[in-house]
Amino acid sequence: MSSIKPDDKSSDIPEKLYDATARRTYKRLRFFGKGGFAKCYEIMDVVTGEVYAGKIVSKKLMMKHNQKEKMTQEITIHKSLNHRNIVGFHSFFDDPLNIYIVLELCKKRSMMELHKRRKVITDYECRYYIHQVLTGVKYLHDRHIIHRDLKLGNLFLNDDLHVKIGDFGLATKIEFEGERKKTLCGTPNYIAPEILNKKGHSYEVDVWSIGCVMFTLLVGQPPFETKSLKDTYTKIRKCDYRLPSTVRTNAAEMICSMLQSDPLKRPSVTQMFDFDFMCSAHIPASLPISCLTMAPRADQLENVDRMDDTRLESSFLKNNLHDAITASGTMSRHNEGYRTDIENLYKQLSTLIASKPPKLATNLDDENTDPAVQPLFWVSKWVDYSDKYGFGYQLCDEGMGVMFNDTTKLIMLANGLNVHFIDKEGVETYMDIHNYPPQMEKKMKLLSYFKRYMTEHLVKAGAGAVNIESDQLSRIPHLHTWFRTMCAVVMHLTNGTVQLNFSDHQKIILCPLMRAVTLMDNNKNFRTYRFSTIQEQGCSSDLYQKIRYAHEKLKKLLEKLS
Repeated sequence: MSSIKPDDKSSDIPEKLYDATARRTYKRLRFFGKGGFAKCYEIMDVVTGEVYAGKIVSKKLMMKHNQKEKMTQEITIHKSLNHRNIVGFHSFFDDPLNIYIVLELCKKRSMMELHKRRKVITDYECRYYIHQVLTGVKYLHDRHIIHRDLKLGNLFLNDDLHVKIGDFGLATKIEFEGERKKTLCGTPNYIAPEILNKKGHSYEVDVWSIGCVMFTLLVGQPPFETKSLKDTYTKIRKCDYRLPSTVRTNAAEMICSMLQSDPLKRPSVTQMFDFDFMCSAHIPASLPISCLTMAPRADQLENVDRMDDTRLESSFLKNNLHDAITASGTMSRHNEGYRTDIENLYKQLSTLIASKPPKLATNLDDENTDPAVQPLFWVSKWVDYSDKYGFGYQLCDEGMGVMFNDTTKLIMLANGLNVHFIDKEGVETYMDIHNYPPQMEKKMKLLSYFKRYMTEHLVKAGAGAVNIESDQLSRIPHLHTWFRTMCAVVMHLTNGTVQLNFSDHQKIILCPLMRAVTLMDNNKNFRTYRFSTIQEQGCSSDLYQKIRYAHEKLKKLLEKLS
């Protein structure tokens, strides 16, 4: 007997998925993630070419955990919904092994990844997201449905960054006026006190969860988070949380109204729209994709919103581990936050190396990768002209920048129009290629020279999704510092990621916020692994050596940032 459970083998999920009732065939494409009892893949209708998310649940697992009734309820509720802020339900079908649910594909993942990348978002963005969450939840409540598991991981984002509420596994329907549900359910950090106290609950639990979501977006961590479940539940029961002074008064008022022990004192979802935080300023119709990784431009927020931004071992190692730095970008000043990111990354890699992960013949398969934590930005081309002018680079979205020898920087957005200048003190000014001060003439010419050179002479690394953004809010990450060694170029971006391009043409991108490494091989294939997965399951000897090398070079980076 094999020790691998049958439900763990991807062979239990066919390449072609056939819906006999609708006579439709879907082709299983890339693995998209997993959660609970389900695995998620991108699937394509072979006739129309339309791409969906396929939520695939093993029948064996369901039987084993008595999940059949719950699954039926989830499908019944989700199938009845049709709203722009709810993940679209297309169909469901089964075969002897699995149940397949065909859903709208939200390619920009969930708000959990947004939170991990950004930590804290601006009021302007928070208002945009919360307005859509409230709109979707109002639709549910108007139909007597309580979601009961509203959290960042269940709020999905499509290509236009529109919020889509998903995962109706814990949702329930109120059958009569005043009915109180008794089931203990929810996610620890977001669970309402009345659910914990088993006193019966209703729509107010969703309002509590929205309060937790809003707190997390503006503060950077959930309101009741502790190191143990017991302490978290104690804090929830006592409604014991602290709002830092960085949160504006009108946002704090709205959060406090939702996070009240007595559910009857909480406002309804409809009343939430009338709060000063929602009414006092403009709610944007859209946000640029760059907001997934960087705060939008502060000057534009002031124009639109009339307010400031809230806050802005092997032979390889034997021969190369301590190789010398051959060229380097200089800095006149740096932001402490950037150093903190590198310190955190250095500690994370120290822990990974100390755990002595198993060395494997090859890297782990797709099922062990985590596409959700894949980087949004990386350097796709670079050119070192630092002996004369500086270091030029292009990002995967076609945006580009130059780090000049005088420590100033110019960044051009993917639209080829908007340009950001960063002076020696780190202060940003915004211009475009047609309107800039006369003293910028030489640098603008050099920027276009670097751009032309990279376009004509260099091959792009990694086929990234290109988002041409003319949106005035965009602020893409830029190169904070770089250096070259005998066998790699090391680049540190302002969104925290560190990229190493090796002389064997492989690349690794390390992200301290997602605690993950992405390996880009010679064929431009991407594989993203969480550090925790490598610690538990191992990685190829080659990837391990690259991680060890990166760990050593981070020490040099920290010296540079001292």
